[in-house]
Amino acid sequence: MTNRRNFLMAGAALAAWTIARGFVPAVRAAGGETFEVVKTDEEWRAILTAEQYGILRQEDTERPFTSALNNEKRKGIFHCAGCDLALYSSEAKYDSGTGWPSFWQSFPNAVGTREDDSLFMTRTECHCRRCGGHLGHIFDDGPPPTGKRHCINGLALTFAPAAA
Repeated sequence: MTNRRNFLMAGAALAAWTIARGFVPAVRAAGGETFEVVKTDEEWRAILTAEQYGILRQEDTERPFTSALNNEKRKGIFHCAGCDLALYSSEAKYDSGTGWPSFWQSFPNAVGTREDDSLFMTRTECHCRRCGGHLGHIFDDGPPPTGKRHCINGLALTFAPAAA
């Protein structure tokens, strides 16, 4: 028998399930920020894979330990997969054991941040400062000298090895 209480309980369960699954129905505005690189959804979909689009434009998260960049050990530069902005040096990369590429700092003026209240907690979301593409989150449990851990989706990045 359907009644108001059962209907509301089912709605609450569905909402909790979608949040737990990491579903974000639409790209959140980045705190009123404006970006140098602006494209329509169709333009983004044309240049990104479906997985990259989900991460960069809809704030999805890749499964841990699935990115080849997590094990990338060569010297080089990690760029935004959306607009090719240089974001991180291999010199700042370290193995955090979390399953995602991790860095203790980005290049100056490479990433923007905002508060992320999803998943019933407050985190610091980081995104490309040029195109607004979602990269991952920044935590306060990283190594010296910054104590920060930029936990980044590998699909949000491309890697350019240093010249030999």
